[in-house]
Amino acid sequence: MDFFLIINILGVVAFSISGVLSSMKKKMDPLGILIIAFVASVGGGTLRDLLIDAPVEWMRDLIYVHVVIVTTIFAIIFRKKLVHLRKSIFLFDTIGIGLYTVIGVEKGLSAEFSPIICIAIGTITACFGGVLRDILCNEIPLLFKTKEIYAIACILGGGTYFLLQYFQLSQELIFIVSGSVVIITRSLAVYFDIRLPSVYINSDE
Repeated sequence: MDFFLIINILGVVAFSISGVLSSMKKKMDPLGILIIAFVASVGGGTLRDLLIDAPVEWMRDLIYVHVVIVTTIFAIIFRKKLVHLRKSIFLFDTIGIGLYTVIGVEKGLSAEFSPIICIAIGTITACFGGVLRDILCNEIPLLFKTKEIYAIACILGGGTYFLLQYFQLSQELIFIVSGSVVIITRSLAVYFDIRLPSVYINSDE
């Protein structure tokens, strides 16, 4: 099993668990929980593959479907353990976007896109599954909340990926550092309550 596949599977696991936890908060039945977990884990990758005109990965390699199913069953069985983790949805969601950002960037490079497009692809891969998860759970997507540094963290991670290319580091180390930048950036932003300014129109004016 190569390193890229391992990172991909870890991303699927992280987003599947975040999907299970989100759907259980809404008191969904097992089928609903599985659907939300599936959408959360492969939604971003599906949009990415469609945009770059590549075969949809989970449709040609059933290992991702199997991972979602097994992870969902595991998360349901051990749900009482998972809910004791402080802000567990945030934890698994943050890990997921970190892993999926570098996966998306790598996919963009394989398709021979420019760095800025690769970073955009990485951000889409990381964010879109979570957006679908939140919409289906009748929540405002985290991507659109001013209190969440979400896409910005992915962009910084993608930029780090290309910056590290100049230092001739191993691909594995570049993956780990770039993904960690996403995770650390978002975690610090939430911990220190760093947020982007909101833009609005005052209807009274």
